[in-house]
Amino acid sequence: MSRFALVDCNNFYVSCERVFDPSLEGRPVVVLSNNDGCAVARSNEAKALGIGMGAPVFTLAETLRRHDVACFSSNYALYGDMSRRVVTTLGEMVPDLEVYSIDESFLDLSSFRAVDVAELCQRMVRTVKRNTGLPVSAGVGPTKTLAKVAAGLAKTHPCLAGVCDLTDETWLQRALAATDVGKVWGVGRRYEKFLKVRGINTALDLAGADRTMIQKRMGVNGTRLLDELAGISCFPLETNPPAQKGVGVSRTFASGIDDRISLDEALSSYAERAAEKLRKAGLRAGVMSVFAMSNRFDRKHFYYNTASVRFPTPTSAASEIIKGALSAFDEIYKEGLPFKKLGIQMRELVPESEEQLLLFDTVDRTRSTSLMKALDAVNATMGNHTLGYASSGLSGPKTWRTRFNHKSPSYTTRWDELPRVS
Repeated sequence: MSRFALVDCNNFYVSCERVFDPSLEGRPVVVLSNNDGCAVARSNEAKALGIGMGAPVFTLAETLRRHDVACFSSNYALYGDMSRRVVTTLGEMVPDLEVYSIDESFLDLSSFRAVDVAELCQRMVRTVKRNTGLPVSAGVGPTKTLAKVAAGLAKTHPCLAGVCDLTDETWLQRALAATDVGKVWGVGRRYEKFLKVRGINTALDLAGADRTMIQKRMGVNGTRLLDELAGISCFPLETNPPAQKGVGVSRTFASGIDDRISLDEALSSYAERAAEKLRKAGLRAGVMSVFAMSNRFDRKHFYYNTASVRFPTPTSAASEIIKGALSAFDEIYKEGLPFKKLGIQMRELVPESEEQLLLFDTVDRTRSTSLMKALDAVNATMGNHTLGYASSGLSGPKTWRTRFNHKSPSYTTRWDELPRVS
């Protein structure tokens, strides 16, 4: 019999901030999106104040002030490193693990037949808390979908002490009846509306829904979902993540920018980052697309366009990608138009080992590869952006840089920002 567990970090971004600032415990906390624009994570106390997911900060000013809400800019370096520590801890206890997202991991417990699974999960919850300081919940079920349902209940019902096991049929029926159909993994908003119009309001209703109707509307994924709710596993553990199909870098500006020099600097910076991502993944890209858009809320003057560049041979060299990005931007740039967002998407990815050389190549590939290795080594040793390209702009304030006015220190990834105890 299959048996899966889903370990989910509670209010992950907020919890990461609280690990290094215990004074935040019990206080409403909000983590903001890029440019400090919207609430993307909220503590339970902040949720109780009615602060919604994605709520613009400017609409929350009075609530934040009146209730002394702590606000933080997103600290992706910290969150990524804390996520890695959680996964490492779980991997030492259960070898068959799939990292589903930055704050969720599926574990296959099928081989733990002689073990009290509930006790094992309780031990995982305690160990992660001890090793990282982060609170987590664990849900257990015969399928991934049911484990997801169980994890949701474990997180929202304190009486479960962080663990919910739905391998017991009695508890399973009660859990499905208590779970809104919109919370079921794979339903989504569009299908939620379709199901509720037909009186399917809970996961239990969905489990007993007409199979033909579900297949007609939701396709094969819908029938698999019914099987998963019935305890028939359709989604095995993915221990080997699928090959990347694309690498992207995009940013929204705090305000519209119409200065071509600033836009070129921003695009060059994104191209550098895209090239770095490719090299880190051991990949090269054959095609690059550049897109630009103005303020999408200004419907009268809204502008969106994209242009693509095909490289002579797949590359991960920053110089080539920067040159191609600026060339593509020439095709879609509109003088005097304030742009709100720029982005790059790298496609047709191939492994570095599958390099295809050109007979009349104008680029010294050996020299280019050595240069990129040296650049990556310096930045890895001395810190990000120690070395870069002048086209991305020299040091100093830039209107196009993402705003992080309330960012906490990178406690675990920068020597100069380690926490200090006085």
